[in-house]
Amino acid sequence: QLQVAESGGDSVQIGGSLRLSCAVSGYSTSTKCIGWFRQAPGKEREGIAAIHTGTGSTYYVDSVKERFTVSQPSNRNTVYLQMTSLRPEDTAMYYCAAESATSCRNGGLMKTIYKYWGQGTQVTVSS
Repeated sequence: QLQVAESGGDSVQIGGSLRLSCAVSGYSTSTKCIGWFRQAPGKEREGIAAIHTGTGSTYYVDSVKERFTVSQPSNRNTVYLQMTSLRPEDTAMYYCAAESATSCRNGGLMKTIYKYWGQGTQVTVSS
């Protein structure tokens, strides 16, 4: 059983930056695939980035490549999503998800591979 909690959402101006945090807790000694998803009003939840805690491999959807970076500090129970050059279309509720896994299947961007989800943190980008 894992618990997942996101934080760091805020309102920012176009072109601004924001760092989201994902804290994963609970008893598990296995490596994990940790994914970031977002859902805008009226739209499907989409996978945007993922990282495997064992290999450090990262995965991104094209719309955030070169702008967003997913990383893990030495504390492997935390994962960051650094977002730069933010656009109005990045406005959404952002979710973190975790699953014990030896690799991130399908690049970790499919919501069906994750069992554990956080409650979400809101990011709003405006002028």
